[in-house]
Amino acid sequence: MPEIWAGVDIGKTHHHCVVINTDGERLLSRRVLNDETELLQLIGDVLEISTDVLWAVDLNHGGAALLIGLLLSHGQPMAYLTGLAVHRASATYRGEGKTDAKDAFVIADQARVRRDLGLLRPGDEIAVDLRTLTTRRLDVVFDRTRQINRLRAQLLEIFPALERSLDLVNKGPVMLLTGYQTPAAIRRAGEKRIETWLRNRKVRGAAALAKTAVEAAQAQQTALPGETLAAAMVVRLAKGVMALDEEIAELDALIEARFREHPHAEVIRSLPGMGPKLGAEFIAATGGDMDAFGSADRLAGFAGLAPRPRDSGRISGNLHRPKRYHRGLLRSMYLSAMVSITTCPASKTYYQRKRSEGKGHKQALLALARRRLNVLWAMIRDGQCYQGSPPVAEAG
Repeated sequence: MPEIWAGVDIGKTHHHCVVINTDGERLLSRRVLNDETELLQLIGDVLEISTDVLWAVDLNHGGAALLIGLLLSHGQPMAYLTGLAVHRASATYRGEGKTDAKDAFVIADQARVRRDLGLLRPGDEIAVDLRTLTTRRLDVVFDRTRQINRLRAQLLEIFPALERSLDLVNKGPVMLLTGYQTPAAIRRAGEKRIETWLRNRKVRGAAALAKTAVEAAQAQQTALPGETLAAAMVVRLAKGVMALDEEIAELDALIEARFREHPHAEVIRSLPGMGPKLGAEFIAATGGDMDAFGSADRLAGFAGLAPRPRDSGRISGNLHRPKRYHRGLLRSMYLSAMVSITTCPASKTYYQRKRSEGKGHKQALLALARRRLNVLWAMIRDGQCYQGSPPVAEAG
């Protein structure tokens, strides 16, 4: 057990640090600027009190990155409490007021009394890079979805027949809208000219797409009010979607290149359904260090794949998914399980067995994801690639 505990309430510009001893007495309470010089001074002052210290923070990214980096460079152990855990714990302390000093004290005191807190391990350099890249990719994908929805809404106001006919998730229809947006323009151009225009831009299925556009234009002969300006907005939105597509492609290349540099990349990719993007998300979520979890069961709990009992009185066997789990890790395992039932005979057999037991599609996929997580854990532990059905059969 440490001699002192240092709780830090993280902020964007300033943090507040409270240091307590084994009796819960405050030895230091200070507001400190989120600046390297001041943070180094804080670390030095805390270590002067005692070198046997456990640091605790309520944020593990963003504004806490500099402090965490400095503590790591000084070899200091850190515990992490979620903001929700700190908020709930604050209600058990005296007083209803909320201040940074009180929150920092609660963080330090919870680190002192609780024995279930794991040490914060940010991961190696590759894992940190993959976390940055995969987070950015997810943001861009969400932006692309919003942009497509705006594009659909704008096109619907002037050309509902075309909006209904086009699948704007694909590149070809979006490319079409950068050149042709109104019924009159499409009718004037004609099917052959539009097909040639699309082929020059290397659009697949140019003939079918041109035919669809002309048929939609023939179905609407009326020019709606505001058509000219709305058409210009459609072009702007369509180009925005294409720009986001380019960024996603660039990020995919960066993710795959960085992922291949990780020592576990070959092992992870050998598992059916686990490609570079999902493998990168797995490493980004776990930090690439399986020793931090201790067992496959703890990793499954972190992923939300280990149900938690919620029994009371005569009610028993009432299992639910935990409320706190890593969404990114669950996503990577769930999607890889979904792919594996079409590419891996062992996964398909296990999935069909779960369906025959009465489980729905989602439940069967979650069960398969849990089983595959056990397999992946053993593969990384032993440093061995996937060998077919035997590893799946041996997984718990």
